[in-house]
Amino acid sequence: MIRVLLVDDQQLVRAGLRMLCESVPDLQVVGEAADGAAAVRLAEQLHPDVVLMDLRMPGVDGTTATARILAHRPPARVLVLTTFDDDEHLYPALAAGACGFLVKDASPDELLDGVRRAAAGDSPFSPAVLRRLVEQAVRHRQAPVVAPDLPGVTDREREVLALVGQGLSNPEIAARLHLGVTTVKTHVANLMTKTGSANRVQLAVHAANAGSR
Repeated sequence: MIRVLLVDDQQLVRAGLRMLCESVPDLQVVGEAADGAAAVRLAEQLHPDVVLMDLRMPGVDGTTATARILAHRPPARVLVLTTFDDDEHLYPALAAGACGFLVKDASPDELLDGVRRAAAGDSPFSPAVLRRLVEQAVRHRQAPVVAPDLPGVTDREREVLALVGQGLSNPEIAARLHLGVTTVKTHVANLMTKTGSANRVQLAVHAANAGSR
């Protein structure tokens, strides 16, 4: 059972998320918060596995709440629900420790899959959000530029890297390349080491840099 904490200042949004999460047997909503301060308190009390976090809220915002939650409970996974006009908040939330970003108009299946992937240690990103993060990083040079020949990276890892850059998840990459998910996770881990990437966004930036040369 995956324990979920819902954080959003709109009651209607929280109600919809609760209904969705409670429609499946493996997710349990353990609490709701309307602002970041309440989210931090509830995370300490309820020990959720995944926190579905809005970014723009009155008082303590989602980015600050994310940092405070993870400072006290590092095992927690904070999955951000964002809108396209939240661009300026994306990188700060990532730096605060958010494990992934989904758009608020994601389909129910995408959102449920994202929660499960976050709980399993994956980093779910809506492709559109990942593209925006990569564009911001390239524009502001918030990730190192990889050498054009990607030294030490195997041909198979190049294929995986290109698909990471397209925003595909590990299971989607596995299906595309006819590999096991565990094998893909190993390739992604190796790529992060070889490229010096701290997270999946930086890895996607490397893919973008390599593809533009």
